Amino acid sequence: MLRYLPNLITSARLAAVPVLAWLALAGARPSFIALLVACLVSDVLDGALARRYRAVSHLGAQLDSIADTLLFFTVVGAIAAFHHEAVRGHAMTFLFVPAAWLAENVAALARYGRLSSFHTYLSRLAAVAMGVFVVVTFSAGFHQRLLAITAGLVVLATAEEFILLWMLPQWTPDVRGLFWVARARAAQQGRSR
Repeated sequence: MLRYLPNLITSARLAAVPVLAWLALAGARPSFIALLVACLVSDVLDGALARRYRAVSHLGAQLDSIADTLLFFTVVGAIAAFHHEAVRGHAMTFLFVPAAWLAENVAALARYGRLSSFHTYLSRLAAVAMGVFVVVTFSAGFHQRLLAITAGLVVLATAEEFILLWMLPQWTPDVRGLFWVARARAAQQGRSR
């Protein structure tokens, strides 16, 4: 039963996305924040449980990527709804970062027929930064420096994923990052000589 728990948690996060969107549209800020925090905690929890109970799977990686992507765009929309002044003042960032994320998802779908699900260390760091930015924005207000750090990390992680899309001809979920893929590739080429 514990082997199914990570995917159940991820599925619950997926199911929460339309509820979050509805709460944002309704202007129900406290309920939105409470559900958002639960979603962010579930994002950490599902992966940790999957590794602990050796329940890591391709299905789980895909579900997690879909949930993360939908949650990301829902949160961007909610920030626009609740903090429209900040979004207007930083319109280029709020347009470019989601556009880069969307472009990587489209490129992965074109290349593999599914989301990349790389889950690199850099993308995990960017996700933590996004979580901190979102929680701080909704609980204490908008902070420009935190936006800059978060946007920078998301753009770096997205750039790394574009390079990985080019380097990995077949869908390979849960890679650690560009350094490890390049090292494994070099070792494989060394063995084939």
